Amino acid sequence: MMEPIVLIPGLLCTETLFAPQIVALADRPVMVANHRDHDTIPAIAANILAVAPERFALAGLSMGGYVAMEIMRQAPQRVSRLALLDSSPKPDAPEQGERRRVLIGLAESGKFSKVPHLLYPGLVDASRLEDDGLKSVVVEMAADTGPEAFVRQQTAIMGRVDSRPFLATITAPTLVLVGEGDTLTPPAVARDMHDAITGSRLAVLPGCGHLSTLEAPGAITAELQAWLQA
Repeated sequence: MMEPIVLIPGLLCTETLFAPQIVALADRPVMVANHRDHDTIPAIAANILAVAPERFALAGLSMGGYVAMEIMRQAPQRVSRLALLDSSPKPDAPEQGERRRVLIGLAESGKFSKVPHLLYPGLVDASRLEDDGLKSVVVEMAADTGPEAFVRQQTAIMGRVDSRPFLATITAPTLVLVGEGDTLTPPAVARDMHDAITGSRLAVLPGCGHLSTLEAPGAITAELQAWLQA
């Protein structure tokens, strides 16, 4: 049997985030992790480990990368290889935490439908700002996630630890990937992660932002397939 892969979506994202890759990787067991039910990154990671295959390749995008790094802390022996997509090892800066609290306030006051529209400009490359089809996917994923899970996810993200001191301990073959137009976790952050993880490969993809798997599905799939075969 081909090596299983566990995919962890980002904030307010569902399996749709990885839809193109799931189709392309259909020759192997694919698990899309549940990251909606707990409000700390360690608890989310532990819950995933409880249901994941005994050993697996692991890929996470954005919040999924935060969880993937925690899985590497909790059970590195179970991860055969690691991919960190459009993610960051840094904790929130104060202004990021304040923005999250504003969005939580909207969700808790019955205005959750505004949240994906407010987030969208930061999620995509500047060339995709008027892409109504992509925006509708983002809005649909948010609706499927719902306000209660969104609040738990934001709470977990705000409480995450600084993973930078930990990166040097990662020994699994690692892909660090980022969209060239990603303004949330920009290429400079990805380069720092690449420098900190010995032997990692860095991929900076043009024409896409933070939601790289949806913006450049073919390029992302090719990078993941090469990573799985390395």
